[in-house]
Amino acid sequence: MKKSIMITDQKILSKIYLIRGKKVMLDRDLADLYNVETRALNQAVKRNMSRFPLDFMFQLTNREMENWKSQFVISSKKKMGLRKLPLAFTEQGVAMLSGILNSEIAVDVNIQIIRIFIKMRKILVANKDILSKLDQLKRKFLNRTIG
Repeated sequence: MKKSIMITDQKILSKIYLIRGKKVMLDRDLADLYNVETRALNQAVKRNMSRFPLDFMFQLTNREMENWKSQFVISSKKKMGLRKLPLAFTEQGVAMLSGILNSEIAVDVNIQIIRIFIKMRKILVANKDILSKLDQLKRKFLNRTIG
């Protein structure tokens, strides 16, 4: 019998950050979701670096780390349990992780994460269309009131 894991979409969404203009998830959050140690996740990545080009994964800079920490109400002196700068995984990097982590949990969680990224993209596209139409209406209104 397959063991199922229940993770809410909201929990996953709360772990997606915008860094370098990309939606990413951090190694520590992914390790938590996969129920593995961050160290084990990073070792698996290190053994498979050729699968993770820069558009799939990158390491945060000190400044990015400070910006990320500032999103939380935590003293800047705390490292939040971090000994090194975290790795950030894009949607493609997250998808690649399921291929290097040999666990059913990782595969199941990855499927859920990828589905959330897809939903986010659909929402973004829908909102882009709405914003474009609002901009057109605004221009028409301004042209009528000015002209």
